[in-house]
Parts: sequence; C-alpha cells; structure tokens
Amino acid sequence: MDRVRLSDQALGAIRRAIVVGELAPGTPVKDVELAARMGLSRTPVREALARLADEGLIESKPHSYTRVTPMDADAVRDAHAVVQSMHGLATRLAVPRLTAAHLDAMRAANARFAAAVDTGALEDAIACDDDFHGVPVLACANTAVAATIRRYTPLLHRAIYLYFRSPLGRDSAPMHERIVAACEAGDATLAAELAERNWANLAVLMEEKNP
Repeated sequence: MDRVRLSDQALGAIRRAIVVGELAPGTPVKDVELAARMGLSRTPVREALARLADEGLIESKPHSYTRVTPMDADAVRDAHAVVQSMHGLATRLAVPRLTAAHLDAMRAANARFAAAVDTGALEDAIACDDDFHGVPVLACANTAVAATIRRYTPLLHRAIYLYFRSPLGRDSAPMHERIVAACEAGDATLAAELAERNWANLAVLMEEKNP
C-alpha cells in the first residue's frame, strides 16, 4: 500500500508539472532526476511515468528517450470528443441517482468555479470545473465512463494551459446552473445535452487556435 501511495504521489506531482507547463512539451525526463527532486525512490516514479504514458503525456523510445509528449492538436481534438461524449453519458446515467446532497455539491463547486474565473485563477478554475462535472461522473456509478474521462482529461487540461493561460468559459457558470436545474427536474436528456454543450465550448476555442 505504501508503494501504491508513493506511486500516486509521484503521478500527481509529475502530471501537474506537465499539465501546467513546468515540464514543457518535448522535455526529456529521467526517473533518477525526478525521484531526487521529489525525495522518492525510482520505483514509484517509474510506475508514475508508465501511467502517464497511458494518458498520452509521456512517450518513450527504448534505448533512446523518455520525454513529455509534444503537443498534438489532433490528439487533443480526439480526446475532447471522447471526454465530451462521456460527460454527456455520465450525466444522463446520473440524473435518476442524484440526491439533494449531490445537487448541493454541484452548486458549491460552481460557485467556487465562478469565483476562480473572476479572479483569473486558472488552476483553481479547472479544479472547480472538475469538481462540478465529477459529481455526476461519480453518481452514475459507471466505472468504464469514469476511467475513460480520467484517462483523457489531462490532455485537455494541458491544452488549456498551453494555448490560453487564462480561465476559459465565462459562460460556463450559467451553463452549469442550467445543468443543475435540469438534473433537479429529473430531465436526463436535457441535462446530458447541456453537459455536452458545455464541453463543446472548448472545441470551438481549440479550432480557433488550431484551424
């Protein structure tokens, strides 16, 4: 269990460094250096790098290099299409399961999100947006949906940091409110449609940046 915990710790730290640009696209990474920087042994760092390779944030060529994956607009578009669809599905499945506590959690996350956007706190805004959408993902109780979202979302986060460097979606907070209202009304179809539409905003911005 300690090894799993240390691997998760390394995963979180390295993923964040890649997503926010502290480890830029194309940067070589060495498990020895990362382990020393984090005060860990090489084993949890190697395990973290393997998991990041599964997420598309690290790439390796045997006997040649291990590096942060260069930005690929097509890969980001592909990831976005999957994540957008999965959030719509998660919301549709979650609506019949949502309780008053779930709805309160979504409203609280959206309030934090709106405050972060207003102050230009990009990392906080992304975290709060994740918290908001994470409620139906958890409530839907579909492990395949949750795993797929978890697998591809970091690529989208990195694109937001690299291309925009500021909180996106000032229209998202009102859209979040509409999603909550549809969930509260038990309208799974509308809630799912709004969730997908909310994620569509990123695709529009990405196309403007990478036509």
